[in-house]
Amino acid sequence: MSVDNEDDTQSDRAFRLLERDIVSGEIAMGSKLGEEALASRLGVSRGPLREALRRLEGRSLVERTAHAGARVVTMSEADLVELYEIRQNLEGLAARLAAERCPDDELADIEDLLMRQKTRSQSNDDSSYSQGVDSDDFHFRVAVASGSRRLQRLLCGDLYSLIRLCRYKTWSIPGQRQSHLDHERILEAIQNRDGELAELLMRRHVGLARQRYHAAESSRGLHQRQPSPFRS
Repeated sequence: MSVDNEDDTQSDRAFRLLERDIVSGEIAMGSKLGEEALASRLGVSRGPLREALRRLEGRSLVERTAHAGARVVTMSEADLVELYEIRQNLEGLAARLAAERCPDDELADIEDLLMRQKTRSQSNDDSSYSQGVDSDDFHFRVAVASGSRRLQRLLCGDLYSLIRLCRYKTWSIPGQRQSHLDHERILEAIQNRDGELAELLMRRHVGLARQRYHAAESSRGLHQRQPSPFRS
């Protein structure tokens, strides 16, 4: 029994570390995930590692092919823009439902979360806004507050790792203080039980993040197309 519990702990740890490294880009898209090297790096045995990889595959961060084994998923700019569009609709609905259903004490807990995040971000510049994971993540908490099991399964489970990857693309882009203000206004609308406004603000918030991402990618592409000054 103790062995099973130990394996579960190793699997959870491997999952969290690999998810973090993939979402942050430390392990690049398309990278091959060799079991021997990963097991050594993470300090786990093959069994827990394989379970972690299966969970990452379920979260759409890892894909397997018959002859190439496990690799980090590759997402194009179009794929990520599509994910933003899905987020706009699902998270907007979650905000509306939270305004209709969420108890006051749970909303007070979310307000406390935003206050803690604001305190942490005051010493940072406008291109750094600390977002936590799961219960320390405003978007995750709004999805839970919706009271919809299906929305929770999508936004906090099936799509959550991809959503984090999507959001990570904009976390170093200026505009993070505005992002925090957006969160405060969304929560205020939810607390005021104005579901229509909460949905509108959430959809606009995600839409602006999509615009920042698209502008950053366009700028990066333009920069890459510029001729090198060192070429003869």
